[in-house]
Amino acid sequence: MSASPYPPGTVRALLGTAHVSEATRAALQGRLDASATYEPQLLAPETYALLEAVAARLFPQPDRPGQPIALAPAVDQRLATGESDGWRYDALPPDREAYRLGLGGIQEVAQALFQADFTSLPPEQQDAVLRALADGHPPGAAWETLDAGRFFEELLAELTENYYAHPLAQEEIGYAGMADLPAWTSIGLDEKEDREPAASDEEMR
Repeated sequence: MSASPYPPGTVRALLGTAHVSEATRAALQGRLDASATYEPQLLAPETYALLEAVAARLFPQPDRPGQPIALAPAVDQRLATGESDGWRYDALPPDREAYRLGLGGIQEVAQALFQADFTSLPPEQQDAVLRALADGHPPGAAWETLDAGRFFEELLAELTENYYAHPLAQEEIGYAGMADLPAWTSIGLDEKEDREPAASDEEMR
């Protein structure tokens, strides 16, 4: 991960100001305070562990050893409540069915390529499984009825959304857009609002 343009902690400091709405503050603080342990609400434990392993390869977080941003809980919670973003590819079944088939299909790819479960594979072999999925033509019966490329696209998009919805990831990219109650008026190139954190030394170099 590249260095943030803001010093560590400065984006989080905005959460305590009047620039952030109560609803936004509650949502972001909840993500910061989320327990390190999570009991899946919909996915079976072994399926949830598979989703965690997939997320860890698509979003490796070497700068957070032992404390990565957890991406799988939000997926399981969304599937459990039946929420969606209001649309889906017609090539894919409803989300719960797509995840059931897709995660099972990832296991099939792992077995076909390496004769082992995905979660037991070393990182380089897990990456090979995911590359086969991303290429759109992985081995396995699941992919005879499920569009592999579309499923991978949807999976990656949801994990990406979950990652950058977290304040720690927002700090990495210098995002202060949640502090929007006063509106944004400094919108020219390299212009900043007074409430935005000062640039870090890394940005100034």
